[in-house]
Parts: sequence; C-alpha cells; structure tokens
Amino acid sequence: MAIILGIESSCDESAAALIGSDRTVLAHRLAGQEDAHKPYGGVVPEIAARAHVQVLTPLIDAALMDAGLGLDDVDAIAATAGPGLIGGVMVGLVTAMAAGKPLIAVNHLEGHALSPRLADAALEFPYMLLLVSGGHCQILRVDGVGQYRRLATTIDDAAGEAFDKTAKILGLGYPGGPRVEALAKTGNSKAVPLPRPLLGSAEPHFSFAGLKSAVLRAAQSGAHRPEDIAAAFQQAVVDCVVDRLEKALAASDGTGGKPKTLVVAGGVAANGAIRSALEALAARHDMGFVAPPLWLCTDNAAMIGWAGAERFALGLTDPLDMPARPRWPLDPEAEAARGAGVKA
Repeated sequence: MAIILGIESSCDESAAALIGSDRTVLAHRLAGQEDAHKPYGGVVPEIAARAHVQVLTPLIDAALMDAGLGLDDVDAIAATAGPGLIGGVMVGLVTAMAAGKPLIAVNHLEGHALSPRLADAALEFPYMLLLVSGGHCQILRVDGVGQYRRLATTIDDAAGEAFDKTAKILGLGYPGGPRVEALAKTGNSKAVPLPRPLLGSAEPHFSFAGLKSAVLRAAQSGAHRPEDIAAAFQQAVVDCVVDRLEKALAASDGTGGKPKTLVVAGGVAANGAIRSALEALAARHDMGFVAPPLWLCTDNAAMIGWAGAERFALGLTDPLDMPARPRWPLDPEAEAARGAGVKA
C-alpha cells in the first residue's frame, strides 16, 4: 500500500492528511481561520497566507504522529498547486517540495472531483459531476483521472460566493453557506420574488450575479423577513442548478452517452436542499447519486491526498520546480462560455 501525505492550503483552511492507496484515511488534521477573517466578512489573502506559514508544518507533524508514521514511511507528497489564493498555494507547495519526496502537484478542483471515490469504492468512471464551491460552479463529465470534459461553467459568480454574499447582506457572518441554509429552514421560499438567471436557456451555463443583486434589493427594501429572503435565495439556487443539469444531461447524450451516476462535490455540496434536489433529479433520469460525506465537501487534505494516490498509481509525479497557479482549469480545451468574465 502506498502512503500519500496530502497538503491543502489554497484558501483559508490549512490541512494535512495521510492517505493509503486502499482508501484508508490514516490521519487528518485541519486548522481553520474563521476568527481571523470574520471581522472582514470574507477571506483576506495576506492574512490567510501568513496563517498557513504558521500552522502547516505543525499540522503535518501532528498528522504523522496520529498515524504513527515518520516522513520516511511516506511514498509521495501531494500538495495543492492551484487554483487558489496564490500566497497560500505557494506555502503548501514549497512545504511539499522541501521534504525531498516525490511530488504530486494536485489541481484543487481535481481533489474535489475525485473525493467521492475516496468515500465510495464502488464509484466508477465515467460520471457526471456538479462541482460547486466558493470559487467555482461547473458541470463536468469525468472519464478518468485527468480526463475532464467541461459541459458548463458560471459566466460570472459561483454558487458558493452567492451564498457568502447573501449571508453578508443579511448580517449572518462568515462562513456564510451554513448560516444561510440554517436560516432558510425557518423561512418561506415563496415569500420573496427572486430571479432564476439563465433558467431555460439553451446552454447549460450558470449565472448568480443578478441573483445576488436581487437579494441586496430585497434586503434594502425592508419589506421582507431575513429568513424568507434566505429561503427564497436558496430555492432560486436549487432551481437554477437543477435546470442547468437537466440541460447538460440532455446534451451529454451526444457526447459519449449519459453517465450512469450523478455526483456532486465541493463546499456547496454540503447543502441539504441542493443534495435532496439532485438526488431526485438523478432518480428521474434513472441514475445513481453519490455525494461525499460532509467533511469531504469543504476544503480538506484528504481529498488532495486521495487525488495524489490516484495519480501516483498511474505513475504521475511532477518536477520539484512545479509552479503554483492562481488559475488552473480542469478542461483547458473547453470553449469560453458566451458572456463569461474572467472568473469562468
């Protein structure tokens, strides 16, 4: 069994994990930065990078101790090499390089994309993936490790960003996603009329900038309860996600056939309303549905270690001068979405 040390530092989570190629999570340590960023209502890149410098090496030492291993027992080190906040990415990547072990430079998005396979050994390629996080919202066909066909992306903001901005507008604090979801459970999703951007459009792309603006106007009007705004916002996201996936599934019939499994991954995949809607969608299309456990949805080192294990098993390692990348698409050949900004 190969043992991979995974390192994650792409945003505001510092994490280290020891992963066996047999899917055993030997150890996992994580240090969040909520208190440091809470006064600003979001992640401050410089503060995040400094925190990674302070805690990453102690986290690695603690993970090795938890697993009862030394660095000599590790076969390779997998570190997030992008996309993400460049300062944090550089901290993790340089830490991995300094260890003198074989390096696996992992695309953070591939970590999310393959994370369901860590938790579910029965999940086979190909599968349809909805990747929803704070910085990304994409639909991809996953044919294998390193084999991704992007079918849709956001033309402006990601779903997770919309959740965080809605939380800020409603004064819920940071991190926003779980707080919006909790408040939405007490509200009426039909009480506030909010738009569903791109709903019914031919191409299965996403847009959430207009929805954020509508939430702001609803809050500023003073005519609606915060819980109703939260519930209406969450339902609008659910409706958009389901509609866009319907379009992508229809389009996939002409691009190698529709996969048998629908998978969701990324931080927003922890949202219960979105999970329930996707499970129902999969059932309507006679597809299996797989979502990783909640702890694997948000940024973590176990998914990076597992992506590293999958790549290591194929003999894929990287040179020690591998650059950190603030942007790194999973499907570099995908055409730009019409009307898309730089975030797409």
